[in-house]
Amino acid sequence: MTFRSVNFASNDCGANCPQVIVADGVIETDTPQAFIDFAKQASQTQRLRRVIFMNSPGGNVVASMELGDAFRKLRAAVVVAGFASVGTRSGPVSGQCLSACVYALMGAAQRVAPPESRLGLHRMSLPAPGESGGGLADRRLVAILAQYAARMGVSPALVWRAESLTPGTLDILSPAEIARWRLASIRF
Repeated sequence: MTFRSVNFASNDCGANCPQVIVADGVIETDTPQAFIDFAKQASQTQRLRRVIFMNSPGGNVVASMELGDAFRKLRAAVVVAGFASVGTRSGPVSGQCLSACVYALMGAAQRVAPPESRLGLHRMSLPAPGESGGGLADRRLVAILAQYAARMGVSPALVWRAESLTPGTLDILSPAEIARWRLASIRF
């Protein structure tokens, strides 16, 4: 996953437009530390807000929980969206938070999933030692993930739903499911 700070430009703020963080890509084992390092350096800018636009197909589950913990410590708001710049204007565009990304999103102090963005669940799979393929996660890891969800204010039922899916199935969540599981709201 890459991180960058961008101006949230509009005609209203001119040179005083706030800066936000854009997080884009796969969540790898080194992503949480990369985010912490980025946030320390970026915090030198007074215009930087604790708002993160995240667009990710997923990645490593454990790293996603660690990234979520980093978001929580920063008290960041995370918006599921991409970010585009066109001319002098820049702002959010539809994005996605799929599979393990949902666990990173859980950590945010405020979670926003605009209706045009997609959130999706996927059953965890972990490679066995020395293998490149994925086996199913053990019940201990699922229980840890459910406890993490509860600690973040998200219904643990979301984790159990993900783990009930057939391997290889991606379940795109409806707005009603997102609300029922307290995963996100549709606006700030």
